[in-house]
Amino acid sequence: MEEQSRTKTLLRARGICVVIPTYNNGGTIGRVVAGAMEQCDDVIVVNDGSTDATASILEGLAKDGLTVVTLDKNSGKGAALKAGFRKAKAMGFAYAITLDGDGQHYPEDIVTMLKANQEHPGALILGSRILDGAERSKGSSFANKFSNFWLWVQTGCKLEDTQTGYRLYPLKKLYGLSLLTSRYEAELELLVFASWHGVELVPVPVNVYYPPREERVSHFRPGKDFTRISVLNTVLCFLAVVYGLPLRLWRWLMKYVRTIYALLFFLFFMFVVIKPVVWVYLKVGKITEKKRINLHMLIYWASRIVMLKHGIPGVKFSYKLSEGVNFDSPRVVICNHQSHLDLFCQLIFTPNIIFLTNDWVWNNPSYGLLIRNAEYYPVRDGLEELLPKLRSLVERGYSIAIYPEGTRSKDCQIGRFHQGAFWLADQLNVDILPMCLYGPGKILKKKTYTLHPGPVRIDVGEPVSIESLRAMGRLKEQTKEMRRRYIEKYEAMANEIEQDV
Repeated sequence: MEEQSRTKTLLRARGICVVIPTYNNGGTIGRVVAGAMEQCDDVIVVNDGSTDATASILEGLAKDGLTVVTLDKNSGKGAALKAGFRKAKAMGFAYAITLDGDGQHYPEDIVTMLKANQEHPGALILGSRILDGAERSKGSSFANKFSNFWLWVQTGCKLEDTQTGYRLYPLKKLYGLSLLTSRYEAELELLVFASWHGVELVPVPVNVYYPPREERVSHFRPGKDFTRISVLNTVLCFLAVVYGLPLRLWRWLMKYVRTIYALLFFLFFMFVVIKPVVWVYLKVGKITEKKRINLHMLIYWASRIVMLKHGIPGVKFSYKLSEGVNFDSPRVVICNHQSHLDLFCQLIFTPNIIFLTNDWVWNNPSYGLLIRNAEYYPVRDGLEELLPKLRSLVERGYSIAIYPEGTRSKDCQIGRFHQGAFWLADQLNVDILPMCLYGPGKILKKKTYTLHPGPVRIDVGEPVSIESLRAMGRLKEQTKEMRRRYIEKYEAMANEIEQDV
């Protein structure tokens, strides 16, 4: 029950509902809906002109919070899906999980779709049916292989199960709805248009139940439906050449244009503007406190230009400050670590911040001179060795920034926290200022060299006083508690932002 309650909470937080199209599934629809409502509070059933007991069953379930959309006459699965998506969007949902009303799909797999959505926000998730041992007709098996082949021809995507009805759709990325065919082949059409427009297609394994042949209800008409599919594929192949392929080529080109622009922007800014100025500035006269302050101002303004003035094309940057937060007092600043872009995100708030760096940053031939003279220190010698220098910086009004994870997260999730930041706060007797980042790891992924468009946001939380930190217990307990808070915060940020992805 606790797990189901958490699943329901997460589904609603992420703006996910369930849409079930049904036609004459009176024998199964009640069980399917009940199972779906155990997993999700927001279930929409589209009654596609059923002539059996389906309508009366749904009427009874509506009293329990079920939303029912009724079509006056049977219009086909495509039309039912379209009606369900319209209703879901009108109710404010960002995603819709679809499953069939014939009992083939297990509602328990909704949690699988949820997890896939968390890992791949904005993607179209397909429940790839586990068919080992399943008794399928030769026609069904052939139809699936037939559909898989044509999807590959039209989009270049290879999938094992394109005919699955168990899917999670990003409602803001449903392309081609105005052209959507009315019957079940509409699901293939949705895949094709989604792929052409750059929507990621992600298969995940789901269970499937095939009842005995004598109990199955099928609305598939081999002659008529194969003819419809053949005509549809002919049209889609033509559109793939004149529409889909140009779109794919444009996205591929823009990916590299975006990356090259950002690289040239960085190189020009660094080697033509900053590096010559810094070199001359540092070589003339002594290194004074005023000079160091000016260097910090330079880093501060450079970061603001990069993040706030579109130095990275396709990135929408935003930030949120907790009420009453300022940067006047020295603190230990902690932040989750996703990308090389994280530092720029944090530096937009104040020039009075010192970062502890890795050796490669300290020794970098491009900006190492600036980093060293700005008193950013490498952590190779350990915090205990650096403590006198860091205490001096705090006394001069600087905050110390540390990434508790130590390294960049591979999947953008919050990794294991190390104790160093909390030990340092205790030694320096200063508060902790938490910052939480979303997006840099998706814009510039670890071990990749191309940039992707998307949102970036940094939330600055309320400072955690040194007294509150000590009240959490020993260093181990402090570290554990702060990581728990970060996991909750990041999840909340992701749930909010990814509804607009």
